[in-house]
Amino acid sequence: MSSGTLWAVVLVGSLGCYLLKLTGLSVPAAWVERPWVTRVVEFVPAALLAALVAVQAATSGRDLVVDGRLVGLAVAALALALRAPFIVVLALAGAAGALVHVLTG
Repeated sequence: MSSGTLWAVVLVGSLGCYLLKLTGLSVPAAWVERPWVTRVVEFVPAALLAALVAVQAATSGRDLVVDGRLVGLAVAALALALRAPFIVVLALAGAAGALVHVLTG
């Protein structure tokens, strides 16, 4: 890809982001203050984060994989359910993922 094409893509993407932000700011306040909109908006960040984590934990390139990352994710979910401190969650998930990686080669 030439540098001119790359800059064109960057500028078009920037313009698109700006227009999307402007559209969001142009929404009437009465629409945003509806209770169902508020409930949906509160869960959007968590849903996006969950989707990103799922994709990173279960894929490698274009392939679905089952490896230590899924074990680490499961251990982290269990530790969070048991209300472990965040640093403990990270350590347990990392250790579990590394152990599976070492054992399976």
